[in-house]
Amino acid sequence: MPGMNLTREEARERASHLTVASYDVHLDFTTGDETFVSRTRVRFDSSRPGSGTFIDLVAPRVRRVVLNGVALDPAEVADGIRVRLPALAADNELEVEADCAYMRTGEGLHRFVDPVDGNVYLYTDLEVADARRVYAVFDQPDLKARFTFSVTAPASWQVVSNSPTPVPADAGPEAAPGSATWRFAPTPPLASYITAIVAGPYHVERGTLTSRDGRTIPLGVFCRASLARYLDAEEILDVTRRGFDYFERVFDRPYPFEKYDQLFVPEFNPGAMENAGAVTITEAWVFRSRVPEATVEYRANAILHELAHMWFGDLVTMRWWDDLWLNESFASYAATLAQAEATRWRSAWTTFANDDKAWAYRQDQLPSTHPVVADIVDLEAVQENFDGITYAKGASVLRQLVAWVGREPFEAGLRRYFDRHAWGNAELSDLLAELEAASGRDLRAWSRAWLESAGVTTLRSELSTGPADVITELAVRQDAPPEHPTLRPHRMAIGGYDLSGGLLTRAFRVELDVDGARTPVPALSGRPRPDLLLLNDDDLTYARIRLDERSMATALRHLGTFAESLPRALVWSAAWDATRDAELPARAFVGLVLDHVAAETGSPSVQQRLAELSTSITHYVAPERRDAVVAETAGRLLDLARAAVPGSDTQLQLVKAFARHAVTGEQLDALAALLDGRDRLEGLAIDTDLRWELLIGLVAGGWAGDAEIDGELACDATATGERAAASARAARPTPEAKRAAWASVVESDALSNAVQGSVIAGFGRVHDRSLLAPYVEPYFDAVEGIWHTRTNRTARRIVVGLYPALLASDALVERTDRFLAALGPDHAGLHRLMLENRDGVARALRAQERDRRG
Repeated sequence: MPGMNLTREEARERASHLTVASYDVHLDFTTGDETFVSRTRVRFDSSRPGSGTFIDLVAPRVRRVVLNGVALDPAEVADGIRVRLPALAADNELEVEADCAYMRTGEGLHRFVDPVDGNVYLYTDLEVADARRVYAVFDQPDLKARFTFSVTAPASWQVVSNSPTPVPADAGPEAAPGSATWRFAPTPPLASYITAIVAGPYHVERGTLTSRDGRTIPLGVFCRASLARYLDAEEILDVTRRGFDYFERVFDRPYPFEKYDQLFVPEFNPGAMENAGAVTITEAWVFRSRVPEATVEYRANAILHELAHMWFGDLVTMRWWDDLWLNESFASYAATLAQAEATRWRSAWTTFANDDKAWAYRQDQLPSTHPVVADIVDLEAVQENFDGITYAKGASVLRQLVAWVGREPFEAGLRRYFDRHAWGNAELSDLLAELEAASGRDLRAWSRAWLESAGVTTLRSELSTGPADVITELAVRQDAPPEHPTLRPHRMAIGGYDLSGGLLTRAFRVELDVDGARTPVPALSGRPRPDLLLLNDDDLTYARIRLDERSMATALRHLGTFAESLPRALVWSAAWDATRDAELPARAFVGLVLDHVAAETGSPSVQQRLAELSTSITHYVAPERRDAVVAETAGRLLDLARAAVPGSDTQLQLVKAFARHAVTGEQLDALAALLDGRDRLEGLAIDTDLRWELLIGLVAGGWAGDAEIDGELACDATATGERAAASARAARPTPEAKRAAWASVVESDALSNAVQGSVIAGFGRVHDRSLLAPYVEPYFDAVEGIWHTRTNRTARRIVVGLYPALLASDALVERTDRFLAALGPDHAGLHRLMLENRDGVARALRAQERDRRG
């Protein structure tokens, strides 16, 4: 991977004298199963005639390079990653022909064969810099150009790109029999990473909408033919139409492209990707079995997130990856705002507080944390910055900015930003200039505190009371970690909640500005002390909060009785954060979840609480107590599932959690009874995907094996079934099974990205952790080589997924330290991941010691 890098300085140098006008790219998908033919014609200018440069192309074979009519020897100018271009003219035309490789890692042009019907499906995923795996390109975001694609493929296929799909033409006498060629119209100026080609016998459902400028916008929703019966296209189109209407109104700017396709594709690495007019989305969100409503809500948020990118990222693109937040933070903020105000998910900000901000707080406490506006020196650095800072913290900070300057000035500034930079590139200073002009406020100090400084502060209350429990003095204290000492200004609210009629309801709310180490709150002096005092009520700012002793006691007893979902989410967040910081014993948090999760009214909250419960018993409970706590937790989960409303979302989630943690003979027998029908929970359908979850739980517990896995796969001979079977086989509690799983991931690169991820998940699915002990040293021996030889996403998955975190110990911390000390300076991405792995173990050890003390 180091040889694939591109530095910021190299990109600046190239952009300093190049202007790219257009690309004509022809791709031929009829030449074999391993490679495809890629022909590119690039027209570009140089302000420094006579100088040289390079164009990016990752290809196993470069056939032809012609610059300004002069043939260059590919053996001399192409190294498989770059093509050197000497002696440029002022006006240049470059032609490159190559055999490019189909990928099975989800990067570049991914090729998938459906085991159901043998159909071949292709799609591109080009962010950060994988357009170069598909065609010759100056693969950096500030060299935008117009792209004209043409594709030769089987005539029966659907072929989709950024421009509307044309009627295919005969491919000519030299083409493969039964093929056709699609010639797309030129695009508007685009960055290369948001170009796209999707091809194959996809099923499609179509619709239209009317843009605010009167245009009819064609809509398409695509998936594999074997998934067509599960595609809920009307639901997807409904969310899409609501998003269009909302964003065009708020941004006061019509949708910038001619059509909008959403393509659910197999083995997709991210959740979705904002290719202009041709959004690709993981087909895991085509639901063939019942899923929690939380998953449906997350899918809707992703649909809105990618749609928001058509303005944030596609119309106006960051100049370099330092300003990735201009894409992702804004899309995250805008998607949640639209979801809360324009769809049925009115509690979207509660989901954001439960899920997104938890991600941000976790990321911001890692030793690798960084400012929202990051210092991205090269491509390797940006690959690691698609994280909770860039997405969730950035969106949280934008919400704080709205609270500070006001929503109308904020949105007016965005409109000015789009008007000024449409079809171009921008950076932080460009956005701040438009927001300052619209709001009349100087945002430079705010930007330094919020966007250009790392870390998260903690807010606590200092409270004194007098006779009759009346507040005599209240102040908000703000603390910052020593390594990131910035104290930030906060526009926030304080809420007081009292028990009344069995419910915790808000008795008062005061909004104020908090700044510095200590901020008095005289407005609350003389009020009766509430049963629970909540800092950052309504979640307007980004900060960790701590409850005072009385408020925490109220929360532990009455958390499930909040009348509203958002304050309950904030209290859950405070309790979880205290657990992670070894302030609250893990067993106390486990008890809190088991006592109150059934009272949660929102599916995302139930899902988040059960995930935190799993982390607690897996990593944070003292090891000598873990077995007993896991067994007790699994028993409680089954009891809660039996008591849940029949057919409810909570019932489904509790059963899934029980399957994950069942460990005793009695529990595994109960799991088997659910699977084979000896036991039935009213309202619970044991459908295909739930059957796999129950079976994997039995396999991990030693109650099922190869015969049961093979039998289930025979009934579900699909791509999803194959991945589940791979995970189940890796979860078998035997040394032989763990050895086979390890070898398939570490010693071979034959697995596709999706199957590899499933095997890694199954490998770590153990009740007896000693099964993983033999792989500690092999892990440290292998990871540097993996980082050098595998693609970025594949290497990251292995480095994180196979790290022996379940064997947390001082010895593991020390072994990781030795590895880091020996790692060379050209491994920044690997160093960061290993540092984060180490931090997780160190945090677990602190939490375990706190749990041990009780």
